Amino acid sequence: MSTERPAATQDPAGARTVQHVYAPSCRLRPLRSADFDRVLELERVLFGAGAWTYGMLADELAALGRWYVVAEPTGPDAVAVYGPGPKPVVGYAGLWFDGDVAQVMTIGVDPYYQRHGVGRALLEALIERARTLRAGAVLLEVRVDNGPALALYERFGFERIGLRKRYYQPEDKDAFTMRLDLAATVAPEDPGTRDQEPEPSAPDGGTPAGDAA
Repeated sequence: MSTERPAATQDPAGARTVQHVYAPSCRLRPLRSADFDRVLELERVLFGAGAWTYGMLADELAALGRWYVVAEPTGPDAVAVYGPGPKPVVGYAGLWFDGDVAQVMTIGVDPYYQRHGVGRALLEALIERARTLRAGAVLLEVRVDNGPALALYERFGFERIGLRKRYYQPEDKDAFTMRLDLAATVAPEDPGTRDQEPEPSAPDGGTPAGDAA
């Protein structure tokens, strides 16, 4: 991802925050225990009443076959906004591999960084991980009313294979189940997904769907 200088502003407490980030430069790395507080903060912003708790997140990461990554800002723009030292996580995503197929567990992106390719980069990382594990396919759930998410997943080759009634709780929303056949697809090259970031959708009973980029 290319970098263009973001505008920064002051919040009432005097801390610098991102007002607009047009094309942030981010790097992906494995999620660490030190990231828990920040990930849970984003969970509450993105998923509201359906957000994971600390215990739910810890149990998820400890479960078999899980793989989680985070996105963090890099480059001079990140230093200008956040100062020197560690930068806050601005996105996270997880995958579960059961030995046959991979399941996108969650994708979440800080609202200030949405629509700039962070969610797309996270999804690409999950798919690449699934290929490395020799998974036959990748599955995910997405809210039926999340048009941008559906468009993004379809550009990656995901196809709708089923409907799960009232999957998202407490919103009581239906979800499409989508499948990507890894033997028959390659990653898209279309850069135009930057303006089609999915809206967040709440986790379901501690197992969030890959629906928030």
